Amino acid sequence: MKENLSLLTDFYELTMMNGYLKNGMADKTAVFDLFFREGNESSFCIACGLEQAVEYIKNIKFDEEEIEYLRSLGTFDEDFLLKIADFEFHGDIRAIPEGTVVFPNEPLMIIKGSVFEAQLLEAALLNIVNFQTLIATKAARVVRAARGKGVLEFGLRRAQAPDAAVYGARAAIIGGCAATSNVLASQMFGTDPKGTHAHSWVMSFPDELAAFRAYAQLYPENCLLLIDTYDTLKSGLPNAITVFKELRNRGCEPVGVRLDSGDLAYLTIQTRKILDKEGFPNAKIFVSGDLDEYTIESLYVQGAQIDVYGVGTRLITSHSNPSLGGVYKIAEFDGQPKLKISDNVVKITNPCEKQIYRIYDGQTKMAVADLICKVDETFDFSKPLTLTHPVERWKSITFTDYFVKPLYVDVIKNGKVVMPFSSVAELQANCTNSLNEFWSEYKRLNKPQIYKVDLSDKLYAVKQELLAKGGKK
Repeated sequence: MKENLSLLTDFYELTMMNGYLKNGMADKTAVFDLFFREGNESSFCIACGLEQAVEYIKNIKFDEEEIEYLRSLGTFDEDFLLKIADFEFHGDIRAIPEGTVVFPNEPLMIIKGSVFEAQLLEAALLNIVNFQTLIATKAARVVRAARGKGVLEFGLRRAQAPDAAVYGARAAIIGGCAATSNVLASQMFGTDPKGTHAHSWVMSFPDELAAFRAYAQLYPENCLLLIDTYDTLKSGLPNAITVFKELRNRGCEPVGVRLDSGDLAYLTIQTRKILDKEGFPNAKIFVSGDLDEYTIESLYVQGAQIDVYGVGTRLITSHSNPSLGGVYKIAEFDGQPKLKISDNVVKITNPCEKQIYRIYDGQTKMAVADLICKVDETFDFSKPLTLTHPVERWKSITFTDYFVKPLYVDVIKNGKVVMPFSSVAELQANCTNSLNEFWSEYKRLNKPQIYKVDLSDKLYAVKQELLAKGGKK
């Protein structure tokens, strides 16, 4: 992958930037929202990818190679090429911290700056944030289905290219996975890689027992054996137990066994019984093999005896929901609110630069609603607060015993990064805490309850005014 990502953009971003310049608009201030319209499988998503988004912004630099390529296209004159050669983002970015639960139409990032600068960021920011948010959300669902059992990310070989493997592993850990098998991702993000051996190890020896003994000899303190190469219950497990007993005689205890195929519910139940009977109740049972939250949920219902899940393909590709519909829409231009109108109601945007307050019940401390408002609105949160449905305005709810938290933090001010970045472990803890703020009905794997995300009266009034005028102020 090319290290300089300045041209990681859709061509129309550049042609629009050129148009702004030619029409004397390049320095006018614009506010863009980066948000998703629908969660598809889930009613919420886990915000992710902010650190890489900021890294991209701060490293934009059009060197001679990039300028010469743009010149060769014959589309841009020297005035544009001269301006873009000095490109630097001088604006402001506010964002919802990574690991936070977010809902449709809530901007994950708010970008404010000259329209020339802010326009360039659209495609790359969507690429970065859409993907990591998608994978972090999938991971959170998988971890929830595992009900406290460990989940390892095993997706490297099935990810769509190296960057997806590395940053997908990052997002998966933020979403709740205990670790990844990806060594590069582990090095980059400060975690310990996890894994055992493959079937090829077993098949490279004269027999299964010899393979297990050789592995135990190498890693006596971390002996985890893959037992389904030939026959799980008739061969793999008996041979593993033989080696485990030999290990114990040397003063070491095994980690456990792993299964990668077969009827995982039946096999793990039988494996657990035999391990316990043979004196290894603490040996863990690891499973893998095209798992996702739906399979894990089914295994739980069937009484499967599983301690750790290795989840690869269906996590790193978000198999059942392979893309997040994130968009980047202008909300203000030159001080005026802007709104996109569509016959498809879900595609009508919300105008104005915004703030979001998360409302919590004063007794339970659980999140009960979000309020999207204009950034300059003020509220007296010591008084009862009434929220109204963003579309069906006859629906309202009033809170009397409550408290609020603003969701945004300053990330970039006047082009300078002002937010310290957290470790992946810290972001995972933030994700866990954020998820724990919501009742279970909002986190159901199927048909979750819809969480209240409402517009303030002032923001709603601006939206209605723009709709009445065809989107023009």
